[in-house]
Amino acid sequence: MLNMSSIDHLLSVARAYACAEDLDLSTVSWRALGDTKKLPAIEQGRDIQVRRLEKTMQWFSDNWPTGAVWPSSVLRPAPSKTGEAA
Repeated sequence: MLNMSSIDHLLSVARAYACAEDLDLSTVSWRALGDTKKLPAIEQGRDIQVRRLEKTMQWFSDNWPTGAVWPSSVLRPAPSKTGEAA
């Protein structure tokens, strides 16, 4: 899918994470967004603010399961460096 929207990218990553962790999308939504209904709502055509989308994609990058394959059609944000002084 060369013409995927940012929302399509988010859902692709969320579904891959759900599969890798054997979780329901609502559980993934809680982990990534603190809201069990947000990802299912987006799947049904609802929208998401750009900053929230970017923050969520960063969360997925930072919390990606070891050994899981990031969707090849989605550019992965560089994982944040944790434990370092700012």
